Amino acid sequence: MTSLVIVGAGPRGTGLLERIAANAAELLPADRPLEIHLVDPYPPGAGRIWRHEQSPLLRMNSMAEDVTMFTDERATIEGPVRPGPSLAEWALRQREFAPYREVADPAVRAELRELAPTDFPTRRAQSAYLDWVFRRAVADLPAHVTVTVHRGTVRRIDGPADGPQTVHLDGGTLTADHVALTLGHLDSAPHPRYAADAAFAARHGRFHLPPAYSTDIEAELARIAPGEPVVLRGLGLASVDLVAMLTEGRGGRFEPTGDGPALRYLPSGREPVLHLGSRRGVPYHSKTDYRLQGPPAPLPRYFDAAAVDALLATGRPLELRRDVWPSMAKEIGFGHYHELFHAHPERTALPWPQFLDRYDRHGWYSPELAALVAEAVPDPGDRIDFERLDHPLAGLRLGSTEELQAQLRGYITADADRHADPAHSADLGAFLALLSLFGQLPRLLAARRLTARSVAEEVDGWFFGYFNFLASGPPGFRLRQLLALSEAGVVRFLGADVRVERDEPTGTWRASGATVPGHTVTATALVEAYLPKHALARTLDPVLGELHRAGRVVEEVVSDAEHTHRSGLVTIDPSDSRLIDPALGGAPHPRRTALGPHTSLRAAAAFARPRTNSPGFRQNDAAARALLRALAALPAAALVG
Repeated sequence: MTSLVIVGAGPRGTGLLERIAANAAELLPADRPLEIHLVDPYPPGAGRIWRHEQSPLLRMNSMAEDVTMFTDERATIEGPVRPGPSLAEWALRQREFAPYREVADPAVRAELRELAPTDFPTRRAQSAYLDWVFRRAVADLPAHVTVTVHRGTVRRIDGPADGPQTVHLDGGTLTADHVALTLGHLDSAPHPRYAADAAFAARHGRFHLPPAYSTDIEAELARIAPGEPVVLRGLGLASVDLVAMLTEGRGGRFEPTGDGPALRYLPSGREPVLHLGSRRGVPYHSKTDYRLQGPPAPLPRYFDAAAVDALLATGRPLELRRDVWPSMAKEIGFGHYHELFHAHPERTALPWPQFLDRYDRHGWYSPELAALVAEAVPDPGDRIDFERLDHPLAGLRLGSTEELQAQLRGYITADADRHADPAHSADLGAFLALLSLFGQLPRLLAARRLTARSVAEEVDGWFFGYFNFLASGPPGFRLRQLLALSEAGVVRFLGADVRVERDEPTGTWRASGATVPGHTVTATALVEAYLPKHALARTLDPVLGELHRAGRVVEEVVSDAEHTHRSGLVTIDPSDSRLIDPALGGAPHPRRTALGPHTSLRAAAAFARPRTNSPGFRQNDAAARALLRALAALPAAALVG
């Protein structure tokens, strides 16, 4: 009997289990039975972030048809493809997919019955889907593989590199031939940059909330008083959740105005006053709620394996913005213009083959390509301009805060309208091309040819934030709600380049933005409206913390003569996801694997849009095959069972 312990039974652990089920018949002989132990204090499948026990107000930022846990014909994996339903397909035909079990929560059952493919589901609906995916993965395992679920927390792992591993958890131990850490989204102690505001709040009896997951903070938010002035620093997904919990979550409600999709907010009287600002000063772009109107673009075309090969063949240090981004931008532009020319040819002035022939020949930032686009796409609103998108308020100076509120309401209305109108489906073409970049980006990063400063400032510091701003925004109805809250005076916008300062004499924070020079607001509560970023040195996860203190895991450090970047991520072998172990001379540990957002393989989400060749699914498959081969190769005398 061989034994595998998977620490973390959420979507990532479930995805690994699904790939073990798909590959076991080929790689694990029937005379080598395998016992799998999954350990997680939260429910298997959903895990902590997607568990059912969270506010019903919290939504996904993906449409139901765009969420899957299964490989398909586009997956470039070594193991077998095992198709399965998307969230939308499963919701529609639950009884057809074994093993069927009725969803316990009547509200979620009702939601699933009415769920349209283009709806943005609640996170509770996703929890139900993930519960079923987990049970299907278990049911798909061959007879010689069994699963036991342990509801607990792993505290420590020890054992020799060439022998069994001992997994210490609440109330006992497990012995394993291999351990996989699929820990999901983790917490760290707050970054030192937040320490001064936390201490300020403690001195003056004020409220300060560092970055946190929305799933876990309802009780904390109850400390904010009705009518209290609050600064929310950040305008991404965390901010969207916080605003919902502090308004609708306090008894307010939205109703149609009768004027198209516009909403009116009816306050409960228990809301605080929310002052929202960030570096850009605007919310993340709304998700589109339509499908492509033309044929899908054949992606990738410019940022493909050959392009990365050519970059690596130069033999010189690379920088993302200088050397890589032009090809990435051209790929996104290709997706945009492919959809525009095929779905809306009346808004173009050249035949597509002629445009593409000239587009192929010129670099993204060349004057020739700019001239081509100007000639072929008469309306500037149909062109894609990454710099304008990145800094929408750049250079804007207004004379009053009321002008700012009107400016932001106009911007948000235009964004919500555009992403609800299929006439602008070129935006969706760009989005799909943007997703395609992750087919090669992990490989480029793993080659370690980008300079340390580029990884720090351009990859971790700019690109992933820009990607989220463009592609990971809220559903359109959330922006309509934000507009209604602004009209009701519950939300006030601060503008771009927000600064928050501590005023000791009054014990309050003073916030200002560059868009209205000289204007400040005073607040008695400060919320860092960002999702936490895990850092190994400050991790609150007990097993990672213990491994780090023991010198058995190492933070990813990218260093050269000019710069050193400590990413906070756990270093793994990019080929099979084994943990790099400093005690083994920096070699991969033969019996320990790690997958997930806390690792150095960036951009590998646990679930994905169908038919996008998800990097996460590719990683799961490679890791599952590697550990099954390792288990099958162990001498019988060395097994723990």
